[in-house]
Amino acid sequence: MKVYDVIVVGAGHAGCEAALASARMGLKTAIFTLNLDSIANMPCNPSIGGTAKGHLVREIDALGGQMGKCADATLIQSKMLNKSSGPAVYSLRAQIDRRQYQIVMKHILESQENLEIRQYEVTDVIFEGNKVKGVITNTDALFFSKAVIIATGTYLKSRIIIGDTSYEGGPDGLFPANKLSINLAQKGIKQRRFKTGTPARVHKNSIDFSKMSIQNGDEPIVPFSFETEKIEINQIPCYLTYTNKKTHEIIRNNLDRSPLYSGKISGTGVRYCPSIEDKIVRFADKERHQVFIEPMGLMTDEMYVQGMSSSMPEDVQEDMYRSIEGLENVIFMRSAYAIEYDCFDPLQLLPTMEFRDFDGLYSAGQSNGSSGYEEAAAQGIIAGINAALKIKTLPPLVLDRSEAYIGVLIDDLVTKGTNEPYRMMTSRAEYRLILRQDNADERLTAKGYQIGLINQERYDKFLIKMENINKEIERLKKKNVSPKLANPFFEKRNQQTINSGITEASILKREGISYEDLYEIDDQIPNITKEEKQEAEIKIKYEGYIEKQLRQVEQFKKMEKILIPKDIVFREIAGLRTEAKQKLENIKPGSLGMASRISGVSPADIQVLYVYLEQQRRKKKENLQ
Repeated sequence: MKVYDVIVVGAGHAGCEAALASARMGLKTAIFTLNLDSIANMPCNPSIGGTAKGHLVREIDALGGQMGKCADATLIQSKMLNKSSGPAVYSLRAQIDRRQYQIVMKHILESQENLEIRQYEVTDVIFEGNKVKGVITNTDALFFSKAVIIATGTYLKSRIIIGDTSYEGGPDGLFPANKLSINLAQKGIKQRRFKTGTPARVHKNSIDFSKMSIQNGDEPIVPFSFETEKIEINQIPCYLTYTNKKTHEIIRNNLDRSPLYSGKISGTGVRYCPSIEDKIVRFADKERHQVFIEPMGLMTDEMYVQGMSSSMPEDVQEDMYRSIEGLENVIFMRSAYAIEYDCFDPLQLLPTMEFRDFDGLYSAGQSNGSSGYEEAAAQGIIAGINAALKIKTLPPLVLDRSEAYIGVLIDDLVTKGTNEPYRMMTSRAEYRLILRQDNADERLTAKGYQIGLINQERYDKFLIKMENINKEIERLKKKNVSPKLANPFFEKRNQQTINSGITEASILKREGISYEDLYEIDDQIPNITKEEKQEAEIKIKYEGYIEKQLRQVEQFKKMEKILIPKDIVFREIAGLRTEAKQKLENIKPGSLGMASRISGVSPADIQVLYVYLEQQRRKKKENLQ
């Protein structure tokens, strides 16, 4: 009989982070996967990061996770997105060597102390009452554990759809996990049917790149991991082309053959990443859509055609691809397809990623109705951490909306739920000016250190970094510059001159002036890192806005601190609307703040609930006197 502390079911991005977190926290962990060669697979775009997603990767790294380090080790092109906007929405994105990423992550799992990797299909979870006891595999082998983390991605009863053809199958031709989905449903876990899709992969030598715009990476490369000091590689270019009138005509003329419109697809798709046929219908006024041609890796001629996700029949796919400039003679290597799959209603989960009604059962990733590798990994590390903390009888780690994008992601899922595959976006975060990707370590490294995922050496380096930043901010606020020295500096930049002294911090707050410009008027700038300088600059430039947002966070925290007892019976509270009672009973929020974010619970309901909680608190106080 094999016994573990934690069993992780699935070895995608969620499963890898969950298993590594648990094992690194000292627990005996096993990770089960349908195929060892699919560990950390990227069945869709071979990229890490992107708008808001780059924030998640940085936060995973700050907590002690692995995704950022693997991305740094295997990227082939890197870009900082949204550079024309403010630093709050800067987002790092890297094109990844898909196979190399898998190899690196698999080896990390293999080398990790306390972690075993097993190639099995898990078909059921064993319970004693409502408490997890382990799992059963397709070979009827039993494995026992104190916690089980489901991280099955899009494999639960998955079905591949290409035109009129559909068959049971997971991404990249792997087997689906049918029995697990059925057995969990029979145990009372609510499920829903979602859909996602992926474009075709085409042969590099069949593309005419001369007709496309080259898309080079940024120099120097900014790493994902705070521990990666420098990345020096020859970056591989991507290319940009566009759909056209002919492409759109081909799609419109064949909509009757599209499973999306013929009713063959019943699952709900990703609103913010639609198929090309969906884009043509929804945005009929658009004359063209972007199509990016991106390499799958250094040792392959496969190219990913981003922007052309489709479930059309293969002959239609080839016609519409070949109507695009540069793809006239394109040769398909893998056809585009849609995939339908079962996932869990995330309203069944606590913010720890544990099921409310099943002690020791956790879920992370696309099995919770989210989309994307980064969203999956973020949930995975939190599930792994909390499973380990629970077994150790330590308080859970719950990140709130003011602390991390991870907090926003999980809070949205467990309080609002989702009717479509959830995608992280910067607009979802209310406090994004203080949740920047550059300060993820400032926000989360201490937490990673406290739970044991950040070692002493890294933590000491982090403390030195913060000390350097704070000292430099203090210096800049005190360093005074005379008009004699400052005015030529301002005149050169068409800036207003001064009549009395000005601090360097005030100079830095002026639009168009950067930290590097200060070298012209200051020969005593300390020898600190580029990242430390950038952090000091951001904190000074946006000081007023940051202070305002911190005040908003204080108000938010007040609501979060008003805790709701676990044994409260919402249906007995007079004044609450029927819908509010139902939603509150279903979700069982842990705080007044969480209750306020539940769809269907109005501000008036929150006021009633607050009054009730205050009355109960006073009664309890009186009884103790």
